[in-house]
Amino acid sequence: MKNQIINSVYYVGADDKTIDLFESQYLVPNGVSYNSYVIRDEKTAVLDTVDPRAGEQWLANLEEVLEGESPDYLIVSHLEPDHAGNIGKLAEKYPKMKLVGNAKTFAMLPQFFEMDLTDRCVTVKEGDTLSLGAHTLTFVMAPMVHWPEVMVAYESKEKILFSADGFGKFGALDAEEAWVDEARRYYINIVGKYGAQVQALLKKAAGLDIAMICPLHGPVLRENLGYYLEKYQTWSSYEPEETGIVIAYASIHGNTAKAAKELAEMLKEKTEAPVKVYDLARADMPTVVAEAFRYDRLVLAAASYDGGVFPCMEDFLHHLRAKTYRGRKVALLENGTWAPSAARTMRSILDEMKNLTICEPVVTIRSTMKEADKEAMKELAEAILAE
Repeated sequence: MKNQIINSVYYVGADDKTIDLFESQYLVPNGVSYNSYVIRDEKTAVLDTVDPRAGEQWLANLEEVLEGESPDYLIVSHLEPDHAGNIGKLAEKYPKMKLVGNAKTFAMLPQFFEMDLTDRCVTVKEGDTLSLGAHTLTFVMAPMVHWPEVMVAYESKEKILFSADGFGKFGALDAEEAWVDEARRYYINIVGKYGAQVQALLKKAAGLDIAMICPLHGPVLRENLGYYLEKYQTWSSYEPEETGIVIAYASIHGNTAKAAKELAEMLKEKTEAPVKVYDLARADMPTVVAEAFRYDRLVLAAASYDGGVFPCMEDFLHHLRAKTYRGRKVALLENGTWAPSAARTMRSILDEMKNLTICEPVVTIRSTMKEADKEAMKELAEAILAE
C-alpha cells in the first residue's frame, strides 16, 4: 500500500464499501473513506484512527508505513467513532505512544475507552506546536465543527491543513463522482447547523499558507483550493450557491404530485434556471435538504393529513429548521378535501426560520387540480420568479 502523499507524509486510511448508512441515516451508495495519516520524521505521528469497521485494513496500512517502528504520537482531532474507533487498540499495541489532544478531548475520551492515560496525554491548546523534527504541527481549535473537542492541525513544512471533518465528502476514494455534490450533502447534513463556527475556523485558516488539505473523509485536496474554500464560505454563511427552484412535494394519492409537476412545467416555460422536483415520500431526504440549500427558491407542495401536513413534509421541514435554513424565497401549495391544513402547518414551522420570504398567493387545491387552480398556480409561478 504505502501511499505517500508528499515527502514524509503518508495516507494509511481505508475505504468502506460495505456500509449502507453513514451515521445510520445517510445513504452512501459509493461507500465512504475513513482517512488517517502518518508523518515520519525524527518523531513519528499518526493523525487519527478509523472506524472499527475498517480497523484491520487500517492497521495493515499503518504497519507497512511504520516499518517496524513505534509511533511517538497519536493526534486525536475528533472523537467521533468513525475516526477514533481504534484509539484503544493502537494505544495497547504501542504502550509508549503519547496521545495528543485538547482538554475537551481528554475529558470525553473515557466515555469511549476504559484505558489508563497516566503519563500518556499531551494536552494542547490554540496555537500550540508539536515538533517532529523537520515537520512542525500547529494546533487550531475548531469547537462545534461539529463536536466540541474538534481541532485541526497545520503542518508548516509541507503547508498541509489536516482539517478533521472539514472539506470531507461521502464516497470511497475510487468513486467516480464530482467532489461538490457529495461534499455538499455531507456538509449540509452533518456540519450545517454550525455555520458560525465554520466561519470562525475559515477566518483562522485564511492566515495560513495552505498548499494541501487532508480531510478525514474523501480525497486529499491539492489543486484549486480557492474553489473548496469558496464553497465552504458559501455553505457556512447559508447563502444560496445558485439561482434555481426546488419543488418538494408530499402526495398521498398522487393529486398533489400532479399539481407539483404542473407547477414545475409552468416554471420551466418561464425560466432557464434549474427546476428540480422531488417526491419526499421516496427521495433521499438528505439529498433534498442539500438541494434546498443549494438553490435560492423552494416550493413546498403537500397534502393535509390528520389536521396537519403529510408526515414526510413535516419531517423535511424539521430537517431544514435543524440545519438553519434561511434567506430563501418559499412558496406554498396545499391540498385538502374537507379541511385543508397543510399550508398552515408548513407556515408554522417556516416561521421558526430566519429571513424567509413567503410568496403570495398560497394555493389551495381541493382534492384534484382544476382549471381555476391552474390560474392560481400561474400567479404563484410569477411570484416565485419575481426578483
